[in-house]
Amino acid sequence: MSTGTTGTTVTDTGSEATGAGAPVPAPEPDVVAEPSVRAKRLKGIGIGLGRTLLAVLGTIVVFAIVIAIKGASPTDTYRALFDSIFHNSNAATDIALRATPLVLAGLAVAVPARAGLVNVGGEGQLLIGGVAGAGVALAVGDALPGGVTLALILVAGALGGALWAALSVVLRLFAGISESVTTLLLNYVALDLMLFLVFDPWKDPNASGQPTSRPLPTSQQLPVLGSGRIHLGVILTVVVLVIVAFVLKRTSWGFSLRVVGGNAEAARRAGLRVGPLLISAMFVGGALAGLAGAIQLAGVEYKLRPLFLFGFGYVGFLASWLGRHQPWRVAAAAVLLSALVIGGDSLQIDSGLPAATVNVLMAILLLAVFGFTGRKARA
Repeated sequence: MSTGTTGTTVTDTGSEATGAGAPVPAPEPDVVAEPSVRAKRLKGIGIGLGRTLLAVLGTIVVFAIVIAIKGASPTDTYRALFDSIFHNSNAATDIALRATPLVLAGLAVAVPARAGLVNVGGEGQLLIGGVAGAGVALAVGDALPGGVTLALILVAGALGGALWAALSVVLRLFAGISESVTTLLLNYVALDLMLFLVFDPWKDPNASGQPTSRPLPTSQQLPVLGSGRIHLGVILTVVVLVIVAFVLKRTSWGFSLRVVGGNAEAARRAGLRVGPLLISAMFVGGALAGLAGAIQLAGVEYKLRPLFLFGFGYVGFLASWLGRHQPWRVAAAAVLLSALVIGGDSLQIDSGLPAATVNVLMAILLLAVFGFTGRKARA
């Protein structure tokens, strides 16, 4: 419809178009549909699962070659390994008990790793946690109720491990010594300290065989769930895992650790207090390892001995790297490694392979996972 006004035209929709010389709006470009975020996420998950599957298959093939070189049958060996894990009525309990300190030892590496720290000292922090817990038990004796003493044992273990770990960061900040070196060397100091206590002042005069400390009384031991061997420390470890995963992902402290780990200098210029963050990260990591030592003391072994938690710290380090320092993945890696160790007994009994063969299997698994899943980062 047109009005009588010269030079102006009103369309039926009510819009006006000016006369000569009026700008004409440019046509809108065609919008290209982009893949949805969900599709990208599913693609990433698929690629990750594919790489992990390749890593596992590569591990199976390479380890089969090692078995064949040793003169054993790969098929029979894998069958015995499978049966010892899945057809043994005690395997689930054994795996859970072994995985409990390994999960915490792995988290003790994962938390500092978020801030760019390398904690190789889980072995020593585990030992110090056990030593601190045993020291509290010996000092308190029967003066307090058993439940109170048990709580003090766990707290002392966590605090002992935390202080032992934080020492390495203090040396890094004020002396410029790498924490990867100091945490590793402190492992041997912790071992010597425990051996001194076990062989001399804390030695149980009634012990037969190898020297041990005096055992914890029943009232100071972690309660057992039901009629089996699973103790309360297993549940406590799951709770700690949930808390650590939440704190690292959902809190400002966890975000600050990621920033510091990504670029410490940029974090400093952004106003973050890098030094305290590094100390707190290692402090928490050491506390987790120390708690693991105290849980092992109060829930499984009940006393210190020369081989107390031997090698657990290094396997926890391996679990953390297998899980890429992600709490839930670290826990899954710890359970997997525990299952391999429990099933590894069959390698020696049924296949006549050396006891250290399971360590070769774990090493091959680590190299395979890094080899296949690391390609994405290098691309």
